Amino acid sequence: MSCNFIRHNFFVWIAFGCLSTMPAQAADEAILTVHADQSGPMISRHIFGQFAEQLGSGIYGGVWVGENSSIPNVRGIRSDVVAALRELKVPNVRWPGGCFADEYYWRNGIGPIDQRRASYNKNWGDVFEPNTFGTHEFMDFVEQIGSEAYISVNVGTGSAREAGEWLEYMTADQPTALVNERKANGREKPFKVKFLGIGNESWGCGGALSAEAYVERMKTFAMVARNLDPEQSGASRFIPGPDPMQRIAVGPGDHNPEYTEAVMRAWKGGGAYSWSIEGLSLHHYTSGELGAMRDPATGFGEHQYAILIKNAYQMDKFIADNAEVMDRYDPDKKVGLVVDEWGVWLSAMPGTSPLHLKQQNSLRDAIAASIHLNIFARHSDRVRMANIAQMVNVLQAMIITDNERMVITPTYQVFKMYLPFQDARLVPVDLIAREYREGDTTMPSLDAIAARDADGKLWMALTNLDPNRSLRVETRSFGVAAKTARGHVLTADRVDAVNSFESPNVVVPNSVEVGAVQGRLILDLPSKSITVVSVEE
Repeated sequence: MSCNFIRHNFFVWIAFGCLSTMPAQAADEAILTVHADQSGPMISRHIFGQFAEQLGSGIYGGVWVGENSSIPNVRGIRSDVVAALRELKVPNVRWPGGCFADEYYWRNGIGPIDQRRASYNKNWGDVFEPNTFGTHEFMDFVEQIGSEAYISVNVGTGSAREAGEWLEYMTADQPTALVNERKANGREKPFKVKFLGIGNESWGCGGALSAEAYVERMKTFAMVARNLDPEQSGASRFIPGPDPMQRIAVGPGDHNPEYTEAVMRAWKGGGAYSWSIEGLSLHHYTSGELGAMRDPATGFGEHQYAILIKNAYQMDKFIADNAEVMDRYDPDKKVGLVVDEWGVWLSAMPGTSPLHLKQQNSLRDAIAASIHLNIFARHSDRVRMANIAQMVNVLQAMIITDNERMVITPTYQVFKMYLPFQDARLVPVDLIAREYREGDTTMPSLDAIAARDADGKLWMALTNLDPNRSLRVETRSFGVAAKTARGHVLTADRVDAVNSFESPNVVVPNSVEVGAVQGRLILDLPSKSITVVSVEE
């Protein structure tokens, strides 16, 4: 009898066709073996990063309402959104884009708000851009939510000099003209810039550059755009400081590794005395059979559900293929892979502009998010950072707002449930589970990871992908004498269930606790569910 067998880092799937050799296992059962006596790479908290672009109502109305708004705010930034994001312990936020970043001139967004130079957002609907949300406002927002700044500089239409001056304006402390200007605009001490994106999609909206042309531009930006904060930089660019800024070059979009090859070849060729990078970006979105902006966000059937969830696993191959290229030039994995745009891309909400990308967020999207986070964790030896697109009101958002109203999405709930995995140490697991099949679409019915947090506590995340059938999972552990497991499960009556302003608690986690029998845990996973539990030893 044949069976499908796919091996991932620290993860094994065996399809149900093999289970006939295991008479003790029923059709709706699975076995998860946790090798808690072993340890894998750290799952960086930065893979739970967010992305905020000047796009639609992602910023205006979603984050920024202005100091004179009736919506509660602190210096113009929505207090309800800040409070919700603080609960997620957001590690980093990427801004100002996206495609918007490569037409953004940073000087338009500083100085007195009523004197700023307004412009158009040409990438997203040719809409009016008042630039009332600029550098100071973004940095204020990042500090309010307790996060780190990931700044994307303009490589497409800007210059290395502009980028260098922006970094000096933000990070220097000597009394230069730019520093004095920053202080006059209300900020005495330097801003902290932890991450710097050197361009965005330079193969597309960021300049339509060949890989070789981008590399030549990138080198100059990497050299000139220096962080001058004495708390981050060292004595010189040759001696890094204790908390150096991480420079992230543009990498591939979809399945073309051309940029990966060109950037890594240049990095390997040397340049440490003039330029270098610490990361390479990767962009990949998930859609169904119709494609980005066309698949329905609600009201879909099981066929559409299955195709989109199966497509979510393309991220695994995409990462693996590019990591293989990176390994040839960087076997020590010094350069991190940064998946700084990912998520489900669906049709826009009725009554909204298609180019504002405001889409509804369902339980299906939450399941897709859990799959992506598990994939990043299994590749955490190379994947150091990721940014879901986007944080508020755009694509697979954490939060949806409408004037004074705000609602938490199912995807937000997944990020909150996965908090214990931030900076946890991956634990190898083996998994035996039946297939889920819908028409010609097949996949394993169960996805799972395990990790130990900084205190040594063991955590497991298990996703039942089958929208119809529950799954009983027996966990077998090496190195752990389990007593109980407790945590939360996220599910709903339908895969297209959503949280709305009128019904905000349709998709919310519920508590779960199970006891162990002879050191083994039996977890009953509802259909279409995500479960995260800690194991008490």
